Amino acid sequence: MTIQIHPTAIVAEGAKIAEGVSIGAYSLIGPHVTLKENVKIHPHVVIEGYTSLGAGTEVFPFAVLGLAPQNIHYKGEPSRLDIGEGCVIREHVTIHPGTEKGTMKTTVGNKCYIMIGAHIGHDCDIGNSVTMANNATLGGHVMVGDYANIGGLAAIHQFVRIGSYAMISGTAGVNEDIMPFGTVMAMKARLGGLNIIGMKRRGFERQDIHDLRNAYKFLAKDQKGTLEERLQKIRTLYGSCRTVKELLAFIEQDPKRPLCLPTEAWEFELEEAERSLRATAA
Repeated sequence: MTIQIHPTAIVAEGAKIAEGVSIGAYSLIGPHVTLKENVKIHPHVVIEGYTSLGAGTEVFPFAVLGLAPQNIHYKGEPSRLDIGEGCVIREHVTIHPGTEKGTMKTTVGNKCYIMIGAHIGHDCDIGNSVTMANNATLGGHVMVGDYANIGGLAAIHQFVRIGSYAMISGTAGVNEDIMPFGTVMAMKARLGGLNIIGMKRRGFERQDIHDLRNAYKFLAKDQKGTLEERLQKIRTLYGSCRTVKELLAFIEQDPKRPLCLPTEAWEFELEEAERSLRATAA
């Protein structure tokens, strides 16, 4: 096996580069970095500090590993960032080393999958086979157990512990410890009504808006019968309306996820829509 370093990459004297490592164009490897066997560094990656990457780990463009942590008390102490074997670190990921007031190191286990834009703060301890989806964020001193899964845009408060095999849904804000095997669900989106103002701005006819509003009432308010029975009622009464046709076509396509339905606030939204239509007519 040979080491492959692109001519435009900068590898500082003192960096430890093992056999089989490849370093892409314009990447920067600092003097205290250790890259073990078969590590693959894509172009435009920055790895600094006392950082070690385990065998077979792959780092994608614009990831930044090992730079000074976001901590006002950090004074340049030689803290560490240790990343295990077989990890995948995607674009724009940031991972910071430890601090003197913490453990002096951040650890990422083996076979972790860290997706685009995720952040792991200082003094974190991440287990094996952890998945972090796009833009998931860990504050400082967070512990994540093996096989935990953290959804996209989830934010984990500093010092929180996430137990092994736990599942954190996307957009969740977590400020308490999560037990092993637990599931955290963020508030899901609920339909808040019709975009009447947007339809008016796009030039929809008043009758099309009126028919769609009535069809929406059957869909959202009338809880009698099955969804299919309610849809059939809409077809019968408003099936010739172009806006209702588009609504029905969307619902009748083969879905991969459930249909988003309104919250209890839907009546207020409909009343607002009716007032808007009356104001327009006046």
